[in-house]
Amino acid sequence: MSQRRPLPCLPLLLITDRHQTDDLVATVRAAVAAGCRWVSLREKDLPLADQQALLDQLRPLLCAVGGVMMVHGNVDLARQCRGLHLPAGGDVAAARAALGPQALIGISCHHPAELKAAAAAGADYATLSPIFPSASKPGYGPALGPAALADAPLPVLALGGVGPDNLAACRKAGAAGAALMGGPMRQPEQMAGLATIWRGIDDKMPLA
Repeated sequence: MSQRRPLPCLPLLLITDRHQTDDLVATVRAAVAAGCRWVSLREKDLPLADQQALLDQLRPLLCAVGGVMMVHGNVDLARQCRGLHLPAGGDVAAARAALGPQALIGISCHHPAELKAAAAAGADYATLSPIFPSASKPGYGPALGPAALADAPLPVLALGGVGPDNLAACRKAGAAGAALMGGPMRQPEQMAGLATIWRGIDDKMPLA
């Protein structure tokens, strides 16, 4: 298996959801201004042309700060940015063949047992959800809890109900990062506090 691509230096992935904001581009701009450096466009219900238009506006915001822009689900759009996030059951090997060795490829998982398959397939990271009950996706569950993040075979981002009150618990449990949607989509300035929390915990953790 090839070596995994590293996560961004601030591994807090902002996943877009235009339904939770009046102006998606302005929201992402504010999140980037607050310290966000990793964004994935997840507007899969839009026509491809509309997704392309959004990507054309968001990508320069990340490029300007040396950040990482990705997309959820669409290989053609992913060719224009740094990587691709696949849905649960997605074909990591096919995505790698299409995008090449430098692309950052992640995949969604909803049970710790799925992480082993994601690692074997060559994913660079996986999201695991829901760690906590989620206001954005209340039908998902039951919540796995931070303990599910421990001893993972690849870098795992905690997803689902993650926010300022529990981000540190996720990091301490073993999360390599976090994926965020509802909170920062409604209040993009949250990213500054989340980044401070993450860095503060990292500074206190012993070196591996």
